[in-house]
Amino acid sequence: MFSKILVPVDGSEISNRGLAEAIKMTTTLGSRLYLVHIVNELIPDFSFGSAQYVTALMDSTREQGKAVLAQAGAEARKYGVPARTDLLETIGDRTADLIVGHAKKIGAELIVMGTHGRRGLRRLTLGSDAEQVVRLAEVPVLLIRGEETSDVDSLCLTGKPATTVAANCELG
Repeated sequence: MFSKILVPVDGSEISNRGLAEAIKMTTTLGSRLYLVHIVNELIPDFSFGSAQYVTALMDSTREQGKAVLAQAGAEARKYGVPARTDLLETIGDRTADLIVGHAKKIGAELIVMGTHGRRGLRRLTLGSDAEQVVRLAEVPVLLIRGEETSDVDSLCLTGKPATTVAANCELG
């Protein structure tokens, strides 16, 4: 059960919560941990800056992604969990598509990721990579919700905010 667990990481507190849960599961289940970071290089508009500036920005984003993976890998090793790390680069593709595609490629049996748990207008305007992963994934997805930080979000939720949501279904 869940011999390969994929965790998308971006260095945020919410992403780190997902990583922490995956590390616990990995140690309990004896699973292998796979970490992935997505560098999405949107097609640049050179009218706002030189090509040299844009190239430097992309290089910096790539290096930052490598640092995020190194830090996440170090966190896993701190608990005796070896982790494979992969940096995926794209130009304009949806993050969720890359996560789901990578899960298929490595044969992941579970995807664990943090989510903001946005609701209402904030979810509509900002979207949700986590929701898209749940909709697209052919394997179970465990979502680890971050702390509620907005009065608007808390008004849109019913009941006590959950800390985890196990799902392989549509979100309502």
